[in-house]
Amino acid sequence: DPPRPEVPGAVALCHEAGIRVIMVTGDHPLTARSIAGQVGILRDGINAPIYDLANANRMDETKNSCVVEGKFVDQFSMADWKYILSREDVVFARTLPYQKQIIVGKIQELTNSVVAVTGDGVNDAPALKIANVGIAMGTGSEVAKDAADMILMDDNFASIVNGIEEGRLIFANLKKSIAYTLTSNIPEILPFLCQAALDMPLALEVIMILCIDLGTDMAPAIAFAYEKAESDIMKQPPRDR
Repeated sequence: DPPRPEVPGAVALCHEAGIRVIMVTGDHPLTARSIAGQVGILRDGINAPIYDLANANRMDETKNSCVVEGKFVDQFSMADWKYILSREDVVFARTLPYQKQIIVGKIQELTNSVVAVTGDGVNDAPALKIANVGIAMGTGSEVAKDAADMILMDDNFASIVNGIEEGRLIFANLKKSIAYTLTSNIPEILPFLCQAALDMPLALEVIMILCIDLGTDMAPAIAFAYEKAESDIMKQPPRDR
């Protein structure tokens, strides 16, 4: 099937946001390379090399992408895995279900990344289960849905990118609300600490603090939750866990 028209833009947005997009498919390597080139997963397009264990010079550091055939996955050494996962753009083709699980595990182990996996079939269930975030398609099998953490109702990759942007916005707004609240709460608690530690007269009574919190603090703190996203929210790298 041809790729959806909105996918290239979503993939480009992922790259801007510091998110790697890796294709893992059961299709032929040449088919996978063609489709990945069309949507921007392989920015080298049809020039991306096919990774071949028989090639002594396969670890070419000048290449930023590679296409890996599933039949080699079981034979890879740690050096092979480190080279492949250090490329910017990677496609795995002709993969079996258990190999998808191995690939996800290696990405988690060697890159320390938060890995989200999409899938719709029974064969995808092991990879969905082991992923940090398993995303099943709404039209997929019940086994895939049970193994996943969330279900994509419109089966659209671009919706995942929209979800990431919304998640970043929520996190940023929470930080704003907490920072604003702390700037008022710390001065409020200091008089109580001074009274206990230095036996100073109490500057603020409980009723005064309630008036400040309920009368002036609540509305601005809640307003931060409805702030719109900053213009560069999808141009920043993922935050450090």
